[in-house]
Amino acid sequence: MLIGDKGSETKGRKGVLTVDNRAAKILSAIIDEYVRTGEPIGSKALSEKPEIGVSSATIRNTMAALEQEGYLDHPHTSAGRVPTYKGFRYYIENLMAPEPIDNDKISEIDRLLDDSAVTDEAIIQNASTALAEITKCAAISTNHASKFSVITKVDVIPTGKRMYVLLLIASNGAIKNKVCRMEFDMTNEQTADFTRFLNEHLRGVNLENMSKEYIGGLTAALGGYMLSLAPLLHAVYELSEEMMRDSVEVKGEANLLACTEFPMQDVIKFIERKSELSELLGDALSGINIMFGEENGTFAISNGAMVSASYYKDGKPAGSLGIIGPIRLDYRKVIPYIEYLSQKVTRMLSESSVPQIESEDDSDNDK
Repeated sequence: MLIGDKGSETKGRKGVLTVDNRAAKILSAIIDEYVRTGEPIGSKALSEKPEIGVSSATIRNTMAALEQEGYLDHPHTSAGRVPTYKGFRYYIENLMAPEPIDNDKISEIDRLLDDSAVTDEAIIQNASTALAEITKCAAISTNHASKFSVITKVDVIPTGKRMYVLLLIASNGAIKNKVCRMEFDMTNEQTADFTRFLNEHLRGVNLENMSKEYIGGLTAALGGYMLSLAPLLHAVYELSEEMMRDSVEVKGEANLLACTEFPMQDVIKFIERKSELSELLGDALSGINIMFGEENGTFAISNGAMVSASYYKDGKPAGSLGIIGPIRLDYRKVIPYIEYLSQKVTRMLSESSVPQIESEDDSDNDK
């Protein structure tokens, strides 16, 4: 334990930690100053702060103890210290006071969200764009809302000799299509009959239930010459699988490239491998989640941080929304932004009502 004022342990949100009141004040002041300047912080600068109230010698001793505990680092031969990942994490979880979002900023965020968005994807993309604009960082979002979606429409569209496009639409507004080559040309009546068959058996089916066994049952139900249409049913399965995969979207990638605190090779590597974050974010717990570069092999941007929060649809986890920026983010501001946007997205997703794409009798495509 770091010793300062005798008997003055600081109890954090996760239990008693090895930082006392004096050390906590000094650590907090160092991080606040480092966030502002990006430069190592020395004892002389801290001693001039009235809230510290101790001599430079006492500050140096406390800084040395914080360094020994792993909360600070001593770069090169500089007399100053910089916070480590451990220092930032302790600061965020125990010392930091989030800064409330003012009304003007809330109005700006709400304007960027655009209430006219009607699909889940549009809502999430708008929120990600707004987050990138407000924070000037790269915004990252994952979306696994498709897991709770149902098929609303299937269409078969002739596009050329023995060539057909299978179109699949889900209740969350997602649209997928696949080109299929057949062994024969279908008549307009055959195309209409098959399209009707697909919609009768697939409309309202949850994407999670679109297994190979389910498709096999439909193939058997076709009977006779219609078995030759099995490639189109297999395409339904493949498109359902695509819809089920969590997508990862990054907005404001230019902000990553412009950040001089990031090694360029790390940024390029991240952009190439960003899809791998889907599983990582999908496993995140509720609330604010923070990951620092080099702590995890999937998110390996040196001197970087990723801050995210989950959003929900109808009470179920539907994805994550967050930002990627330098470790010296102003967490007092960015965390409330992420919390506000994730809560706003949750409300918008739960309140959204995607209209039916078609009526019960408009699936014929030979009219």
